[in-house]
Amino acid sequence: MSARTRRLTTAQALVRFLSAQYTERDGVRRRLIAGTWGIFGHGNVAGVGQALVEYADVMPFHQGRNEQSMVHAAVGHARQLNRLSAQAVTTSIGPGATNLVTGAALATVNRLPVLLLPGDYFASHAPDPLLQQLEHPVEADVSVNDTLRPVSRYFDRITRPEALIPSALQAMRVLADPAETGAVTLALPQDVQAEAYDWPEEFFAERVWYVRRPAPDPVELAAAVEAIRSAERPLIVAGGGVHHSEAEEALRALVDATGIPVSSTQAGKGSLRHDHPADLGGIGHTGTAVSDGLARTADLVIGVGTRHTDFTTASGTLFQNPDVRFLNLNITGFDAHKLAARPLVCDARTGLEQLAGALAGHRVSEAYEAEYRTGKEHWAEVVETAFRAGDDNAVPTQTQVLGALDAVAGDEDVVINAAGSLPGDLHKLWRARSPRQYHLEYGYSCMGYEIPAAIGVQQAAPGTPVWALVGDGTYLMMPTEIVTAVQEGLPLNVVLIQNHGYASIGGLSEETGGERFGTAYRFRAADGTFTGDPLPVDLAANAASLGMHVLRARTVGELRGALATARASDRPTCVYVETDPAPTAPPAEAWWDVPVAETASREAAVEARARYDRKVADRRLHL
Repeated sequence: MSARTRRLTTAQALVRFLSAQYTERDGVRRRLIAGTWGIFGHGNVAGVGQALVEYADVMPFHQGRNEQSMVHAAVGHARQLNRLSAQAVTTSIGPGATNLVTGAALATVNRLPVLLLPGDYFASHAPDPLLQQLEHPVEADVSVNDTLRPVSRYFDRITRPEALIPSALQAMRVLADPAETGAVTLALPQDVQAEAYDWPEEFFAERVWYVRRPAPDPVELAAAVEAIRSAERPLIVAGGGVHHSEAEEALRALVDATGIPVSSTQAGKGSLRHDHPADLGGIGHTGTAVSDGLARTADLVIGVGTRHTDFTTASGTLFQNPDVRFLNLNITGFDAHKLAARPLVCDARTGLEQLAGALAGHRVSEAYEAEYRTGKEHWAEVVETAFRAGDDNAVPTQTQVLGALDAVAGDEDVVINAAGSLPGDLHKLWRARSPRQYHLEYGYSCMGYEIPAAIGVQQAAPGTPVWALVGDGTYLMMPTEIVTAVQEGLPLNVVLIQNHGYASIGGLSEETGGERFGTAYRFRAADGTFTGDPLPVDLAANAASLGMHVLRARTVGELRGALATARASDRPTCVYVETDPAPTAPPAEAWWDVPVAETASREAAVEARARYDRKVADRRLHL
């Protein structure tokens, strides 16, 4: 190692190091840490805060309003760029740090990279207990930042300056790893942040982290090819790994050659264009009739980049063919072995390309193709019916809101959602026209994700029209980043749908015997009961007070005009619409296990339990 050194504080060294990190895949190079989000307090203002000022020319800074939402913005950025670029988030100690936990869990569950830099107690314990410090009676080295351990893919507390060197390198390795990525936490004691050290110059040299595309093992590939060739009713389930690997063209080529139909998870929707003859739309509890119908009779389910979550498998009740077997193409062995599958552990694009080559000349039967194409045509009519508005002067339903947006959005637009009843409607009905148009965070289904994620997407793809679809419930969780969008001059669009309550959970409550308790915004009368009147809350005025241009749409016709105006706007714009609360989306085509009280005195719960017992009897263990 060279004897040349540079004397910097630990925080300065970290920021300088981060500014020189890059990823490269397929010859395309990107900044690994494209910028840093921050809210400052005594735990980071004099350390990381000063370092960000020192190196403002090489590390862009974004001022957030809520620590959780800063992580959401960073996640939106990373997903839009297929995990090849990430952002850092710095906070003070105490509540600033613990506010990171939900965002960190979301990032790790969805396998999306984000670097967390929370302040921490003094490593020297000189001021002790420090303001906001958690005192643990038997573990003096524990701080509130330890809550981030179970939701981080890598965690370290930097208690000496020189400890940063190996830890920072490990952090970058995990962020750039396509199999291990997620939230990475480097907890920074505030005295160590400000401590000077003679750093080797090599630490600050440009470093490129190559994002690998591992090829399948020949034995596993041969077994996969044999399984596909012997299947009569194969079905591909495309997950988020298709997008992360940029494997959409490889998937289309395989499907064009073999005729195997494709269903998609929430994260995988858009892997094929909606109008491709083999695209059957969503699968599972929020899936389409054609997709779930084929899933019940499939004899081989080929998962590509999917975790096979509970919604996708309909709580183990969807795949009912007694002879069904699974083949999982996944970059992680952990996911590739789920459902007792034949594993094909590899990069999605590489694996699909090799499968296509090995399956040359193989194609499913004409009868099978005709069957699923007919089912796709029938479902297209269902979508048209849900989107259609017979009267332009009527109050729109939620599905008509989606229909109006479908008519306005271009192929390049990005639609973002995460929670409530919208994910189900979107998964069933939205017609994705490009790989990144459909942006659903459904691994963690975190209310409040949409608006900050839209900021991250807008930063990653300037000039792209971005739509954050939010219900009143999720809007109330986290509207504050509207101020950040205004400050940054980002022309994101928020479609705020007001139905005066938690419509999704209200319906689930009714189905499971909860009688919609606690799921509506209503006046409470003197006797403790709720009246039928909605609360006099004006969320449109709230959005306007935070700096958004607000367009109120009362009818279907006004809604279309407002959406077109918003798309053409160069400033943050909110389209506010009160919808007809009557459900108009097609019902669920598959089950979801939400346990119902085994014993109860109220009739609603007793009836719900009887329905539950009938459904749970269909669950299968795939061995």
